[in-house]
Amino acid sequence: METWEVSVPDDRAEQRTCLICGDRATGLHYGIISCEGCKGFFKRSICNKRVYRCSRDKNCVMSRKQRNRCQYCRLLKCLQMGMNRKAIREDGMPGGRNKSIGPVQISEEEIERIMSGQEFEEEANHWSNHGDSDHSSPGNRASESNQPSPGSTLSSSRSVELNGFMTFREQYMGMSVPPHYQYIPHLFSYSGHSPLLPPQARSLDPQSYSLIHQLMSAEDLEPLGTPMLIEDGYTVTQAELFALLCRLADELLFRQIAWIKKLPFFCELSIKDYTCLLSSTWQELILLSSLTVYSKQIFGELADVTAKYSPSDEELHRFSDEGMEVIERLIYLYHKFHQLKVSNEEYACMKAINFLNQDIRGLTSASQLEQLNKRYWYICQDFTEYKYTHQPNRFPDLMMCLPEIRYIAGKMVNVPLEQLPLLFKVVLHSCKTSMVKE
Repeated sequence: METWEVSVPDDRAEQRTCLICGDRATGLHYGIISCEGCKGFFKRSICNKRVYRCSRDKNCVMSRKQRNRCQYCRLLKCLQMGMNRKAIREDGMPGGRNKSIGPVQISEEEIERIMSGQEFEEEANHWSNHGDSDHSSPGNRASESNQPSPGSTLSSSRSVELNGFMTFREQYMGMSVPPHYQYIPHLFSYSGHSPLLPPQARSLDPQSYSLIHQLMSAEDLEPLGTPMLIEDGYTVTQAELFALLCRLADELLFRQIAWIKKLPFFCELSIKDYTCLLSSTWQELILLSSLTVYSKQIFGELADVTAKYSPSDEELHRFSDEGMEVIERLIYLYHKFHQLKVSNEEYACMKAINFLNQDIRGLTSASQLEQLNKRYWYICQDFTEYKYTHQPNRFPDLMMCLPEIRYIAGKMVNVPLEQLPLLFKVVLHSCKTSMVKE
């Protein structure tokens, strides 16, 4: 369950509207009745510590069609209507932090501190100034009871001291780490202006280099072989485009199966666990690869094919709300990846981290999966800090894309199959158009 939700009874569903934008509400999110879009926006804004600006008078109209025009006024209304930021889990993952937490009314002064980013700065300073206190000692911070696993700590405001980090690295990688920095801040404690992370030259851990090389050897980065060339003037039907999408999915899935057999840890897990992992993550793996290593073909050749498909009025009219949300999130994610320009090495690490999901039901070696997940988490962090010294926020930005991919993949299951051609046409057209403008 994405957040703590109280479902609306069927006979009253149509009467409930989002208190933020007036869209159809899906339940009680972070204390108030709201839609999926505003729920996700509020969570991302708080977890990512976003500070927005309004180009008007800070009183923009909020509606389903206009809610994306001013992020400042949207977040302001979320707070004014009582959305409770303390109901968001500290690890940023799905699930409410506390089911007893409801709406909250906060003062105008506190709202202003949040909107201006002052509260986030004070929070960061608090943890920096108390880094040497007893409760944050390396021994305590490295313990399982106090230190959440990296795979589920995407928005923690706390810092991880280097000694605790070294303990994990020695446990999961088998090698010690030179003390490059006094602290290794956790995700979203990163700051480009922080004195704790001075840009400086450093070397890549030999073990990280070796494991990344093994992951890269398992990847098939050759162009996709599915034909996607259409003659000029040819009109593509819905059935033809759907068939092409199925062939592409088949090829991408086949590549994931071949990839699993080449993984450096293939012999460490049972076939049952691999089957369970693949059946639960294959859509996420395909989506990740489509947005990164195969993006030129997907947003080039496939976009050209979808451009030759014209949906009927009935298809447009029957398009679902779930499909609209998937479109919005896919476009956002595309621009995020396009901005980051994810390297093949980062892609290989992200793919392994996403695949090694110890929370999937039916696994026989969940603890072993957790160790493997942590290993590649730290490898990815080591690589990005080595390769992109002047981008201290790069690693948390990469990791925040994974829960978004997981969420989108889960939502796409609810989109009717016959609507997928239109969904891909809209997404690819929007992304390709924006790419041409750049």
